[in-house]
Amino acid sequence: ISSIVVETTDRLTRNFKDVPTIDKWILDDETHQIYLAKEGCILEKNSRSHEWFMWRVKVATAEYYVRLLSENVKKGQKEKIAQGWLPSKPKLGYKNQDVNGHLIHVIDETYAPFVKKAFQLYITGVYSVQRLSDLLYKEGLRTRMGNKLNVARLYDILTDPFYIGVNIWNNKEYTNAKHEPLVSKEIFQKVQQKLKSKTTTQYQKHRYLFQGLIRCGECGYSITWEIQKGTNYGHCTRHKPCSQNKWVRENDLEDQILFALELLEIKNKRIMEWIRKALHYSNEQVLTYQNTAFDELNKRLKAVNKRLSNLYDDKVDGAISKEFYTQKSGEYKSEQAEVKGTIEKYTNAGNKFRDMGITLYEVSQKAKEFFLKKAPDKKRLLLGLIFAKLELKDRVLTYEYTKAFKMLSKLAKITNESSELVQKEENTKQTSELNEKIVISSQIPNFAFLHSEVRRGRDSNSR
Repeated sequence: ISSIVVETTDRLTRNFKDVPTIDKWILDDETHQIYLAKEGCILEKNSRSHEWFMWRVKVATAEYYVRLLSENVKKGQKEKIAQGWLPSKPKLGYKNQDVNGHLIHVIDETYAPFVKKAFQLYITGVYSVQRLSDLLYKEGLRTRMGNKLNVARLYDILTDPFYIGVNIWNNKEYTNAKHEPLVSKEIFQKVQQKLKSKTTTQYQKHRYLFQGLIRCGECGYSITWEIQKGTNYGHCTRHKPCSQNKWVRENDLEDQILFALELLEIKNKRIMEWIRKALHYSNEQVLTYQNTAFDELNKRLKAVNKRLSNLYDDKVDGAISKEFYTQKSGEYKSEQAEVKGTIEKYTNAGNKFRDMGITLYEVSQKAKEFFLKKAPDKKRLLLGLIFAKLELKDRVLTYEYTKAFKMLSKLAKITNESSELVQKEENTKQTSELNEKIVISSQIPNFAFLHSEVRRGRDSNSR
């Protein structure tokens, strides 16, 4: 029996069992005979030529059917990707929705928040992929089988441009995706930089509060941490010659951090309310400017779309050549993508700006309270947000605020000092007024200056 025929029929019937043109057959390994159930005959070495011919015809027909089916499937996939939809099952954070008989991918309200949170938390540098997977599992993320999302799949999610609106199909990028992105391009790029960085956060069994956040004030190397008798101690790694050989307890550094956070707090409640109102007023001005910019960009986008439409009409009417249409449409589409990118950038930047000022102010006023209540991972996020530099020398922590909190600390210092000065002046004034009353009271018997309603004169009780 021809080995080619056997291999071909075996492959076809194994992979495509529902193909109607292939008869049910049995291959006997010992006798090397093929039993055709439908035809009621046996193919062997001495079978007649027309039986072998009919068998090969049926095999060829089956292979043609399979290849035609494959071509039609690929054609459908190509058409769907050209329309802007990924021809596959929905990725985590999306679900299928039937629209006019076609399945498209829309955001899944159950899983989308987990995907967004994964991107947002990873750019902080606090979490490794392993620790991030553990955290998402604790917060309720489960696979369809009810298991924890493994590290490899989470890594694939963090590196998949599908979540910023780019489809990848057959190793090609398609930027015409119509599904709604879950994360911004800015956040996605930051995640990619973190993943490719040499200082990518690795999984560690012990996670100390200040690990990786504090450096030696003398040699500049990172402070390392150890557990001794249940207490966390930090000390210089001393990779270079360094005189800092004293160990410091984590609790002592927390006290110094709390003092630094307390300096951000504005004591005067009236000034706090005034600043909050000023931030809201500033946001209104930004919103007005943003709306004006949006109007101009939308007008420009509308003009570009009109040019593309007119250009297509000219092509259909034969007024322009195909080469000219290809050249000009490429230019217009490039301009269209640029305008859309600018609109998206303005939207993201405007939303961030409107919220950031108030958020940072609220954080600065409650930083000490947050630090005392939050879990260690949340504390690390807070420290990374507030402090640009933390250095330790002779067990004394020196710090430098980030740009935003540096401005807030200066504002707090000025307002608190002025409030204290006003309070001292009021206390001095009250003291002087009280002294004047005491001097006057020494000339009036029975403290009548304190009870003006009492008539002066002889006491009703003569005794």
